[in-house]
Amino acid sequence: MVSVHRYIRSIYRVGFRAWWRQLNYIGDAKSGRLVGANQCVSWTRACTYSSLICRFGNRYYENYNAEEEVPGRQRWVDLAQHHYHASQVPLEWHSWISHIRKDPPNEDAVMVASRRPWQQPWTENLTGTRGAYKPYNTVAPKIDAWEPKSAPRA
Repeated sequence: MVSVHRYIRSIYRVGFRAWWRQLNYIGDAKSGRLVGANQCVSWTRACTYSSLICRFGNRYYENYNAEEEVPGRQRWVDLAQHHYHASQVPLEWHSWISHIRKDPPNEDAVMVASRRPWQQPWTENLTGTRGAYKPYNTVAPKIDAWEPKSAPRA
């Protein structure tokens, strides 16, 4: 349960509009440091807020104030889309949110160096949507369906 003091503090920090959106989408009033956004234009260590113009609009936050957050819930994502699911968070950001990696991908030297130019950009899983992959068959059918032939009556 969130206290009234925490609600007011969160409204003061993030603004009323962002606070209302958080209550509707994540069900909690949170405020923290903007760590990054996925698919940044520049994957450098000096990734600032102005360069966090991202392709999907997801924003990642962290707050290590022990008075405000439950241990293990200091990191969260603000998804840009309303109909959200787990595949909208890329692998490198998922590992950071799950506390597998200490530093966020845009600040971690290993993650920045491991990005290769031949890798395809990340896309979400489109299964069950109109954009899902649908294979088609180019081979002629092996079995022809029976079509009854009737002779006209005399």
